Amino acid sequence: MKTAISINPAYREGVANELSKILADEYVRYTKTKNAHWNIEGRDFYDKHKFFESQFGELDAIVDSVAERIRTLGYYVDAMLKAFLSVTQFTEQKREKNNSAAYIKELLADHETLIKSLKGNILVFGNEYHDLGTSDFVTALVETHEKMAWFLRSHLM
Repeated sequence: MKTAISINPAYREGVANELSKILADEYVRYTKTKNAHWNIEGRDFYDKHKFFESQFGELDAIVDSVAERIRTLGYYVDAMLKAFLSVTQFTEQKREKNNSAAYIKELLADHETLIKSLKGNILVFGNEYHDLGTSDFVTALVETHEKMAWFLRSHLM
């Protein structure tokens, strides 16, 4: 059935393509946080294990909402790891020590990078693509990532 949501089809395609990049970033962030949850070591193991669990839970909900926004626009989600890795701005790294400070610093840096990237898209979605719904959606993502970054930052104080 044709998607008729008052957004030019060419604009919808552009939005879906940009959202696919955001989805890839969110999925890689989810995976990196899950990795921290599984591999954390040290005296603060239990607390950080639980903390990372809450963070990847939030990221799981974000991944789902981004994918559903793409589907709302009438496009399919290319949910393959190869596709995500081809467009994400993030990299994975193997570490020698699995301590909380190292994981937290890396995850915080990723959140801050993602926040900047998302903020850059807010006006693009609204002004260039005339999609205020996606603009609002991304604004809410920024707010969620800012809070998650605050929680991470608070562990480094």
